[in-house]
Amino acid sequence: MRLDVAICLPQETETVALIRGAVTSTLSLFGVEDECVEDIRLALSEACTNVIEHAHADDEYEVRIEVDDTQCEISVKNQGNGFDFASLDGHMPEGESARGRGVAIMRAVMDQVRFSSEPREGTIVHLVKQLSVREGGPLDRLRRRQEARTAG
Repeated sequence: MRLDVAICLPQETETVALIRGAVTSTLSLFGVEDECVEDIRLALSEACTNVIEHAHADDEYEVRIEVDDTQCEISVKNQGNGFDFASLDGHMPEGESARGRGVAIMRAVMDQVRFSSEPREGTIVHLVKQLSVREGGPLDRLRRRQEARTAG
């Protein structure tokens, strides 16, 4: 089984809640464990919020989600000037600052976080999470069927 959906959204604050709700509802319906869904929700929110805050205001951004029976991959892509993401590696803002923790949060809750960024090409945030699924849920049943086919 494979779900692959891409959505282009205007860079409006309201779209973060829209895409977050769509992704988390879908993962929950597939039987992904609540804690895993919450980690993905948090990382997706941070990635989309960064796009809205840092890219050109008149551009759209694209969220692509790919789910199979073992993992969830999300890419958030925007057009713009790009940025030096290497400068954020291991960086945390001052304790009083309300901003600047997004990349650290994404890295804390996802299995992989990668960035690519080029001037005039924009930035892609790529997030990967191995899925924990509820026993007896839709993904669990699909996994078991797949395992039975390969074993037999």
